[in-house]
Amino acid sequence: MKPSEHSIGVLVFDDMKMLDLSGPAEVFREANRYGAHYRLSIVSVGGASVTSSIGIRVPADTDAADAPAFDTLLVVGGDEVPQALVDPDLVAAARKLASSAGRVASICTGAFILGAAGLLDGKRATTHWQHTELLGRRFPTARVEPDALFVKDGTLYTSAGVTAGIDLALALVEQEHGPDLTRSVARSLVVYMQRSGGQSQFSASLQGPAPQTPVLRQVQDAVQADPTGDHSLEALAARVRVSPRHLTRMFRAELDTTPMKYVELIRFDMAKALLDSGHNATEAAARSGFPSYESLRRAFARQLGLSPTKYQRRFTTTGAGSRTSRPTQ
Repeated sequence: MKPSEHSIGVLVFDDMKMLDLSGPAEVFREANRYGAHYRLSIVSVGGASVTSSIGIRVPADTDAADAPAFDTLLVVGGDEVPQALVDPDLVAAARKLASSAGRVASICTGAFILGAAGLLDGKRATTHWQHTELLGRRFPTARVEPDALFVKDGTLYTSAGVTAGIDLALALVEQEHGPDLTRSVARSLVVYMQRSGGQSQFSASLQGPAPQTPVLRQVQDAVQADPTGDHSLEALAARVRVSPRHLTRMFRAELDTTPMKYVELIRFDMAKALLDSGHNATEAAARSGFPSYESLRRAFARQLGLSPTKYQRRFTTTGAGSRTSRPTQ
């Protein structure tokens, strides 16, 4: 028996991220080849076509004001969305469309549009790792999960950056059609049905504002200048001429961490950079100040949920130089 049609409305706007639209759309289109029946409609404010992040014009099928109720509403993101207040007309469109949709989902920074529409209040949510902290500050009643590739809270779904929209779309397909059809879609698109690890594996740990307190900046500079040196709590405190207890309090107050965890994070970032540049894991451990490969391995397990060797295989080459590169699913 032919499955009933499932309508999906995709809310778009100027400067939207093109892959936020095309990635999930390809998943749903591929699912139709295997027996699903998804119908996508592009929706915009006023029904006007929009210009994507790569300059391609995307025509709209309908005006948000006139759109029917959708089984699923997808709200895409864009690079500029977190940087300013979301356009009130776009917020109103998201709120109106969500009110009649069976389920609501955002891709990447589309979570900020849902938040502006009040749809994240009291909900678990995520977004691109670069913006999870900002999402939590802007919408404090939301419970932001910074490491998740996507989050489901009731009928609300939010996903991390860009390609995580494909992960989310696969999860939505599986909800309707089960794992067998979804596995066929994933294999056809040469993507994982479920990726291992969270989005922290893609992040740069120390990105963000530098410490503001001069004492903490001194600590950061000292560790970065000589990662293999003695950076015990006592040695750091003596270097900046405060007590170990006071230094710990300062780290807690400004960075919500301990001096030793911060030292490890700096060393961890340096080890990642060394792995990225081709050093093996043992060399990376020694040059970044870890006492052994095992201590580096434990740090990688805590931060990324994978080993240094797996990290290096995953992120230092696409495998394009080899004769074959086979998907493992």
